[in-house]
Amino acid sequence: MVLGDSIKTIKGIGDKTAAAMSKLGIYTVSDLLMYYPRTYISYEDPVDIENLQTGMRQSVRVMINSRVEVRKVRGLTISIVYAKDFSGTIKLMWFNCPFLRNFFHIGQEFVFSGEVSYKSGMMTMTQPEYYTPDKYSELTNVWQPVYTVTPGITSKTIQKAARNALPAASGLVDYLPEDVLSEYGIMDLPEAVASIHFPADEYHLKLAVKRIAFDEFYGFISDMHRLKSDFAGYRNECVISCDEEVRRFIEKLSFTLTNAQMNAVRDMLEDMSSDHVMNRLIQGDVGSGKTIVAAVGLFAAAVSGWQGVIMAPTEVLAVQHYKELHAQFEPYGISVGLLTGSMTVKEKRLMYQDIKNGDVSVIVGTHALIQDKVEYNRLGLVVTDEQHRFGVKQREKLTEKGGHPHTLVMSATPIPRTLAIIMYGDLDISVIDELPAGRIPIKNCVVDESYRKTAQSFIMKEVSKGHQVYIVCPMVEASEVLDDVANVTEYTEELRETLRSQYGGDIQVTCLHGKMKADEKNAILDDFSNGSISILVSTTVIEVGINNPNATVMMVENAERFGLAQLHQLRGRVGRGKLQSYCIFVSGKKDKDTMERLEVLEKSNDGFYIAGEDLKMRGPGDFFGIRQSGEVMFKIGDIYNHADMLKAAQKIYEDHGAEIDRTIEEKGIYNRYFQPVL
Repeated sequence: MVLGDSIKTIKGIGDKTAAAMSKLGIYTVSDLLMYYPRTYISYEDPVDIENLQTGMRQSVRVMINSRVEVRKVRGLTISIVYAKDFSGTIKLMWFNCPFLRNFFHIGQEFVFSGEVSYKSGMMTMTQPEYYTPDKYSELTNVWQPVYTVTPGITSKTIQKAARNALPAASGLVDYLPEDVLSEYGIMDLPEAVASIHFPADEYHLKLAVKRIAFDEFYGFISDMHRLKSDFAGYRNECVISCDEEVRRFIEKLSFTLTNAQMNAVRDMLEDMSSDHVMNRLIQGDVGSGKTIVAAVGLFAAAVSGWQGVIMAPTEVLAVQHYKELHAQFEPYGISVGLLTGSMTVKEKRLMYQDIKNGDVSVIVGTHALIQDKVEYNRLGLVVTDEQHRFGVKQREKLTEKGGHPHTLVMSATPIPRTLAIIMYGDLDISVIDELPAGRIPIKNCVVDESYRKTAQSFIMKEVSKGHQVYIVCPMVEASEVLDDVANVTEYTEELRETLRSQYGGDIQVTCLHGKMKADEKNAILDDFSNGSISILVSTTVIEVGINNPNATVMMVENAERFGLAQLHQLRGRVGRGKLQSYCIFVSGKKDKDTMERLEVLEKSNDGFYIAGEDLKMRGPGDFFGIRQSGEVMFKIGDIYNHADMLKAAQKIYEDHGAEIDRTIEEKGIYNRYFQPVL
């Protein structure tokens, strides 16, 4: 077996499993080895039921003492069985696993492992794993990888396949010279790939994670420098100079721009009217008003006769931008178009034609904007929203569609300046470091689950005032591993029934998550924006950019599951108007370290401070479970947690880049994104 072989050469993988793996982008042995775990679990010795602690992942060795009951609830199949030991009884529950009816029988002994909660007067595990006692003893105190899955495949299937494919990792050839590996304490490549799947211990896992993070950073930095080199010296062929029109546009806005926003506008206008192409980053904290700066740039491009595009990371945000820009630009006769992946073939075809003919001046969209079928008429400005969610190559592909258009990227990720210079090495930087006038500081509180009824009572008071509420849960459905994490589907049903029984009336509670179709998500957000929905239960799909000034409460369930920077992003969905807003962080764990980490959010609304404190407080188990928001272009790398590797990648590129490029070319093994070229 070698790296380029089909995964069907791996023992245990047939056509059906191979088809399921293809949905994850896994086609070859190499793809599988590069498909890294998303987290790890370690199985501890079982405890007695009476010693279980809620909010913790634990295991119990018990005997089944009931038949499996299978219920149907709003499209979900729920299987429930009870088990006991000498100290008590536990309720075990699974979603969409009706086959368990014939699997468990009274008198059988199993070890169940999962996160514990206390529901209806009884200890409960939702979606627990189950093992025979002998099988469980083999797993005890060993780091087990957990993989992201898709229907038709489980994490255990991927784990088994990765173990069988591990011998092929010896075929990996390192592109880093041995002296560089030694000088920077970087693990060699074959060992890193093996250790990231099956670490011998925590020490080796740390080294493996740092190595893979380094590879991702090095590839990114290499491409960034190449992009900067390609753009260096490009003369400005899209001169945008319309200061008087822009001044009138800004004066007619319904609000006044802050000094920081005006400085960013001036930087942008000076760039676009200069001799060279603009390549600028607008960096600002949540709610600082970056989008209106981009709108000014798009307006300037349009009145100067050029097309401008803004690419958003999600369809939800693209639709929101489209509506806002259409309302702002319509009085000036500037046409705005929308292009997203979920549009019908006919809608896309008509938009392609309008773009090619120049009938639309501003185009808003997602990745659909960079498809081959899109031909621009006079592309002068490219804006990417939340730039860290796009790879360099995607940004480059969009700019290539218009010769050499100006580029403006926006980011709310609070990156310290020393790291930002590396991450955005090809960009000039403007910082928006003040919030718009009239914003009232959000009031925050961190509570445990015992305060949920109090929180619900508070939420109903806000709803009675005509205000709206976000509730964020970490999962869409019960997870294979994160067993009792609140999930939007089950949570929404329970909350709807609880509020109706306690407060009466028809309280509109609706759920939203990323697995919904785009038109369904957009319809729900429209209803939320116009006030038809009082409480929106959502996953982090609402993390970026959603704007509803009437929403005054953000409650985050299982807040301990999120990085502080991501919680700060979520908090930014409220406090966007002139109403007092509140954020309630509900922790499923009461331990001191967890509560201290979350209480950082009570002390500050400053994203830079929060990100720094998050980094200081991370523990050894936080390799993947608690990550900063946003850096999704890296599978493993976290610019905070692995800042040393980011700096090392920059230094090694400067000192050894030419030598490494020659090695890559001569051996023909790797490209810059650490993927074997086979």
